[in-house]
Amino acid sequence: MRDIQRQISDVEDLNITTNDQVKHAFSWIGNKAPCFGINGHQVQVLQQPDQFYETLKVRVKQAKKRVVLASLYLGTGVLEQELVDNIREACIEAKKNKDEDFEVHVLLDFVRGSRGHDSSSRTMLTPLLKEFEGMIHVHLFHSPNLRGLVRSLLPQRFDEIVGLHHMKMYLFDDSFIISGANLSESYFTDRQDRYILFNECVEMADFFSALVKGVAACSFVLHSDNTVTLSPYCKAHPFDDKDDGVEYKKEARQRILDIVRNKRNEGQLTRDGVDTWVYPLVQMGPLGIQDDEQVMKHMLRKAKKEEKLLLASGYFNLTEDYMQIILQETDAQFDILMSSPETNGFFGAKGVSGAVPFLYVQTAKEFYNRICQGDQEARIQLQEYFHETWSFHVKGLWYYFSDSKGPAMTIIGSSNFGHRSVYRDLECQAVVVTNNTSLQNQLKKEHEDLYQRSSPMTEDTFKQLNRYVPLWVKFVTRTCRTFF
Repeated sequence: MRDIQRQISDVEDLNITTNDQVKHAFSWIGNKAPCFGINGHQVQVLQQPDQFYETLKVRVKQAKKRVVLASLYLGTGVLEQELVDNIREACIEAKKNKDEDFEVHVLLDFVRGSRGHDSSSRTMLTPLLKEFEGMIHVHLFHSPNLRGLVRSLLPQRFDEIVGLHHMKMYLFDDSFIISGANLSESYFTDRQDRYILFNECVEMADFFSALVKGVAACSFVLHSDNTVTLSPYCKAHPFDDKDDGVEYKKEARQRILDIVRNKRNEGQLTRDGVDTWVYPLVQMGPLGIQDDEQVMKHMLRKAKKEEKLLLASGYFNLTEDYMQIILQETDAQFDILMSSPETNGFFGAKGVSGAVPFLYVQTAKEFYNRICQGDQEARIQLQEYFHETWSFHVKGLWYYFSDSKGPAMTIIGSSNFGHRSVYRDLECQAVVVTNNTSLQNQLKKEHEDLYQRSSPMTEDTFKQLNRYVPLWVKFVTRTCRTFF
């Protein structure tokens, strides 16, 4: 941390231009993460769910070298089947051309990917495993914290609260999408998320491919008969052991750190035409990898009074550390966007799940009260997203310098900045720092479109009937907030 602070001080002492400021202000992140230098014209910000879906289908079908998909799960509907069919067509073309190096790697969460008796993510993919043996590889990550009696007694859906594989990365040859969206119908049609496409970024694509394969090597292998076995590359078992997962976590942690640290030590790229720098951030709480959290905390603390940060979370439940920093350890301006109850993905669900939106209403209300208690209403504003027919799953951050017309930096990925994102799940994000005016304009339009569908949250907001939180939900929120 001292090295980071020293580097920040050195940057602040420089008399630099605005463009140099953008480049150097975040260069300290290179102490924690690899850095890839690219040109902003290689980056496209996708705006709509259907654009995300069509891009996925086209790019997967056209892939000639590799397809690597990492998601929480794959849905079982018609649209998901079309995506699977496009994977199949890419494989057929590879066999036709006798391209023996073509491979497809799919990484999903074990628990979520196994949900469903007759139809599941697994059953969607087993026909491909039968038809293209050796060409397609499907892995299912199982949290080492889901074990023992808890694993035996928790029913489906509830077992997910312990921890999940949550990374969302979709790669085709040397291009890829970083997103917070999963591979299912709602994310393709009416669930708003974020999606950034990086075109022809070979070294970065190689890194993300290696990262996914690294997690896969610590996961279960899915076979064509829908059975699973532990990866032959994994010596320790994630839950069937006698050491409470110590050896598994140690092995998995080292495997991921070898990928991240080795790439970081290669140094930053300085090719001509570079005006955008991308820092991948990995957060894997169960394995003790906390790069994303450490970078996020330092960035929030260093934000200056005249700077503005726009923060979005589909499931607003910031960690206590994040809340403390925003409330008391920085003078920067914050505009925080979250879901209204109606656009929460659990709104209208049956049973206990139907109460989930009100858990987040309660967390928002408690945070709003702390803002008011500290007389911070002018500096920290809360916004609530609403759409008549869509749900809201957006997460990330946009960072404005005092004199910038567009965001100098954005964070895109899978984290909701809550307790489970930091401590329970496997997450991956990318910090994108850019001088490129065109890319800054894309990022500006992205968040403006989102915030146009929002309204400020005030004391009156929480008095509305649809914000009424039952007493038992308040109790659950206080006692179980680390699980959501």
